[in-house]
Amino acid sequence: MTHFLHMPRRRFIGLTGAAAFAPANAWPNTYREITWEDLIPPGVPYSEIIGEGEIDQVNDTWAPIFDANATKLNPELDGADVKLPGYIVPLDMGSDGVTSFILVPYVGACIHVPPPPPNQLVFVTTKVPWPSDSLWDAVWVLGRMSAQLNSTELAETGYEISANEIEIYEW
Repeated sequence: MTHFLHMPRRRFIGLTGAAAFAPANAWPNTYREITWEDLIPPGVPYSEIIGEGEIDQVNDTWAPIFDANATKLNPELDGADVKLPGYIVPLDMGSDGVTSFILVPYVGACIHVPPPPPNQLVFVTTKVPWPSDSLWDAVWVLGRMSAQLNSTELAETGYEISANEIEIYEW
């Protein structure tokens, strides 16, 4: 086997040039493991993103009132390949499973309690449905994150991930 240092220059240049045009998915992807605190911009304390609220008498629910800190996003995460743990709140579900959902930091967020602030909610889409019999499991979501406010029927989210992979969270 010829070592690349002893390879003719023209062949070496040709091989490295061809590698530049290889599809992006041909290269292994490394994901930055992040936590929910990473979603808050540097310099904004967690205590300042939680807002007051009021009772919605008609729907018998608690409606949180968030200040501007609740919608501040971490710009360093925009376009980053991330790995984030959380729980699934399904939005689009078919016979094969869930294809879009809100990833939340704790069980029951957005369903049984007031939703967390937008910068603590992530809208996730996936081409490979997540099985609906595993909705109560903690998961890792791996994919490209974008930092932008988005409204869903359940809550306003601050981030979006196009999931390349979803897996069970192992303690």
